[in-house]
Amino acid sequence: MVKKRWIVERSIAWMTFQRRLNRDYELLPDTTEAWVIFTFIRLMIRRLAQLPVQAAA
Repeated sequence: MVKKRWIVERSIAWMTFQRRLNRDYELLPDTTEAWVIFTFIRLMIRRLAQLPVQAAA
């Protein structure tokens, strides 16, 4: 249970690095939702780019 809580807390902390999500600038909830999705897509692309490329056998 604690591990899942930690994952959620870290995810929210990563979102605060996105300047647009750090403050509530948006008027519509849909816009904020889109920025949250964009933030996590960006985070996953960065993580995937760091993975070492395995040579084909």
